[in-house]
Amino acid sequence: MNIENLEHWHFELTEKACNDLLELVLQGKKKATSSSAAAFRIKGEKIPQEGDLSVITNWKGEPRCVVRTVSVRRIPYKDISFDIAVLEGEDASIGSWRKNHEAFFRAEGKELGYTFTEDMEVIFEEFEVIEIIDQ
Repeated sequence: MNIENLEHWHFELTEKACNDLLELVLQGKKKATSSSAAAFRIKGEKIPQEGDLSVITNWKGEPRCVVRTVSVRRIPYKDISFDIAVLEGEDASIGSWRKNHEAFFRAEGKELGYTFTEDMEVIFEEFEVIEIIDQ
């Protein structure tokens, strides 16, 4: 598969978190991600659509897998339930998911210029790995 023309992206704001989440994807445990709608708007990036293909990289930008977007939901942060959050494969409870994601959205918001609120719109993207790229 030619991946050059696909969007390349990585998780998180730090190397350790990025690579830890990537590892969960490669193990089949992480099947979704959530992003601030404001971040897409500020960066001028398009919101993923069902059927999109993209490449998840490690922190260094090296391609590690190709994913297909299975579904995209726009959900206020406060309305995300554990049934949804569990698809991210990161947390054992909605409380820990909220704590970790609020910290991320606050840090990202400070970096990009948006303010976290309980009402902010989250883009919740479910994906499936269609190819693992060996290093």
